[in-house]
Amino acid sequence: METLLQALPTLLQGAVITVLLTAVATVLGMALGSLIGIARLSAFTPLRLAARVYVDFFRGTPLLVQLFMIYFGLPALIKTLGLAFTFSRPVAAILALTLNSAAYIAEIVRGAIQSIERGQHEASESLGLGAPQTMRYVIFPQAFRRMIPPLGNEFITLLKDTSLVAVIGFEELFRRGQLIVATNFRPFEVYAGVALVYLVLTLLSSQAFGLLERRMNPVERTKKIAPSRQSVA
Repeated sequence: METLLQALPTLLQGAVITVLLTAVATVLGMALGSLIGIARLSAFTPLRLAARVYVDFFRGTPLLVQLFMIYFGLPALIKTLGLAFTFSRPVAAILALTLNSAAYIAEIVRGAIQSIERGQHEASESLGLGAPQTMRYVIFPQAFRRMIPPLGNEFITLLKDTSLVAVIGFEELFRRGQLIVATNFRPFEVYAGVALVYLVLTLLSSQAFGLLERRMNPVERTKKIAPSRQSVA
């Protein structure tokens, strides 16, 4: 127990880095994944096929391999062209996590958009809205509410997958635990502490996304508004 208490401040510092890394990768992955998800539905065949290849590659290969390709492979490839180039560890970690997450988010976006009734498109067209306006103001806002549960799962998955960036020496939560073990040689207590911190982070994330889902649920908002109107009456 004493070993765990001594290691806890360092682990908490690593946890902050882990959360920030996950948040940045999720935001960037959401932006890129939304574009790819929409491209998956495009009537322009080359664009649709390119998006499909991207999704299949990043979903069909291990994140660890992708991380090695980006951190070690790309600089080596560029050096063969006579150019000096290296990735910093934070940039490589964020890039790998973003590209991987975007592939999964693209499928979430595609599925959510396709779940919106066709009548919504037709009603928008009857109001004179073009395809971009229909997607921006009508379809995507409705689809986003349906994305929240799978996006929550993707965030939690990504939170745990950040431990893989320890292989390139990026000092997030798991890497901090490894460094502590290298000095005190108490792996069970330290890694148990690492697991506990990850558990707390995933539980808090799950609660946060659950709260967001309830707040964006129009049925729940109606229930909250109805009692307030009754009290006024």
